[in-house]
Amino acid sequence: MSRPLDIVVLGLSLASSWGNGHATTFRSLLRGVHRLGHRVLFLERQVPWYDGDHRDLPDPDFCDLAFYGDRGELEQRFAERLRAADAVIVGSYVPEGVPVIDWVLATAEGVTGFYDIDTPVTLARLERGDEAYLARRQIPGFDVYFSFTGGPTLERLQSEFGARSAEALYCSVEAARYAPTGETPVWDLGYLGTYSDDRQPTLEALLIEPARRLPHCRFVVAGPQYPATIDWPGNVDRIEHLPPAEHASFYSRQRYTLNVTRADMIAAGWSPSVRLFEAAACGTPIVSDSWKGLEAILPGGVRTVQGTDEVVALLQQADAAQRSAMAEAARRVVLADHTGDARAAEFAAAIHRLLEAGRDREIARTALHPVA
Repeated sequence: MSRPLDIVVLGLSLASSWGNGHATTFRSLLRGVHRLGHRVLFLERQVPWYDGDHRDLPDPDFCDLAFYGDRGELEQRFAERLRAADAVIVGSYVPEGVPVIDWVLATAEGVTGFYDIDTPVTLARLERGDEAYLARRQIPGFDVYFSFTGGPTLERLQSEFGARSAEALYCSVEAARYAPTGETPVWDLGYLGTYSDDRQPTLEALLIEPARRLPHCRFVVAGPQYPATIDWPGNVDRIEHLPPAEHASFYSRQRYTLNVTRADMIAAGWSPSVRLFEAAACGTPIVSDSWKGLEAILPGGVRTVQGTDEVVALLQQADAAQRSAMAEAARRVVLADHTGDARAAEFAAAIHRLLEAGRDREIARTALHPVA
């Protein structure tokens, strides 16, 4: 068995799931890392929008969590922890990401990595010259670029952006917290996600317009930041914020759940969202927009649709056996390949490989240039 690791993670948020999927992604991964016996310190910038009532996990039992007020405090308080760590991982959208990454790369003495939970968005930003949380020049500085997106994007990260190593690290689901509840479905189609400009047209076509055409059916949209100008049909329920503890019940009360993907991620393909895996683990049949890699990731477990007419036709069908078979196929794959434990094993194995490779290089250097 490989030795326990000491890992430091700097991420957008672990304590608050309000308006972001990063928290649930980190929670699932780091719970798995903890069960493998590794030690993790998560460092989070204290910001008002993830504070107070929006902080739904202030004291995790699977890792140490520390908050810092600004970059100066971060550097002063945690430099020694970074130097002592086996690995230091920086996530996407960390506030003041570029100077934070410069400091990490200059300070850490173990493996360094970037965990991009937004890879297609990040790369599209970099191509526009937008370096809000990662600079293009920094990518070759990391030992590994962990990517939310797999497929051809991994080769692109290495060939176009200079990543030394690019590995898919998809999001994952906590199997103990996401399972069918046995509740009776009350909604014919539901959606869970924060408002996004580029997702909204798809949500309009695949849920809001079907709701207008099927007034006898019930729909639900959960998530914050939707503009007050949206004209919600009367048969669409709205939930402003749904804490993770209520996700399993939410999915279990839907005949189908809708997966909507951001435009950059559709273009890249191979970008499964955490909501996709959550719904599958809860045994809820999934309706999704189409993108490359979806069928390979959840074979036989997703019904892709191209527009309003296909959603309306699907909801008017009453093939319970077909829905059940689709849901079971997705659940089986997710529980085998996409749990927090599965992802943590991939994550820890990658760090161990990089540590071993570093030791091999050091041994070779010493052999060539022995100390007198």
